[in-house]
Amino acid sequence: MRTIGLLGGMSWESTALYYRIANELVRDRLGGLASASLLVRSLDFRVVRECQLEDRWDDAAALLAAEARALESAGAELVLLCTNYMHRTAPAIEAALSVPFLHIADPVAAAAPGPTIGLLGTAGTVRAPFLRERLGAAGLSVLVPPEDDVDRVDAAIFDELCRGVLSDATRADLRAVIRRLAARGADAVALCCTELELLLGAGDSPVPLLPSARLHVTAAVDAALAPRPAVV
Repeated sequence: MRTIGLLGGMSWESTALYYRIANELVRDRLGGLASASLLVRSLDFRVVRECQLEDRWDDAAALLAAEARALESAGAELVLLCTNYMHRTAPAIEAALSVPFLHIADPVAAAAPGPTIGLLGTAGTVRAPFLRERLGAAGLSVLVPPEDDVDRVDAAIFDELCRGVLSDATRADLRAVIRRLAARGADAVALCCTELELLLGAGDSPVPLLPSARLHVTAAVDAALAPRPAVV
């Protein structure tokens, strides 16, 4: 089994989800007391959030690239960034590593059941092009919510989900946003904020949901358990 490096803490609520899913998947596949081989680096989200709010993306990229290198130096054989929004810095992280970096958009795109998906996430993820372009390069058309819905989802993420607050009223609001995307023709809705999976499940949508954290971890476990090339 290869060792997976998890670069998280953004927020720790969803990093804990990554940890749990990875271990559950390995246990289910290998049986018994098997668990995932993981290295976890959990950052102080305050520092990262300040970079986001102050538009200091070069600083954020340098920080995450250095932390990814530290995971590799500690023995990680593949690295995951446990957040959608910070994949804006993915090119810098990939350039810093000599081991594979698994981009969160790729397993989401692979799981899409049709050519059009709705995109749900933080305002920064939805409004910036980095994730939409990656999904588009995989052949998908991406629908984004109207601005008032983008703001509504962003507030739910940062004011509640990142703080461990799970509200039935917020779930109802998010369900309504999803229904509006489905009514516009989305074949599925991508939950491209990892915290959204703490509150939403398949029963909350009239179309399939694409849970980015679960899909991301599943791809990593697939890679970690794949046979190693034969040594000649």
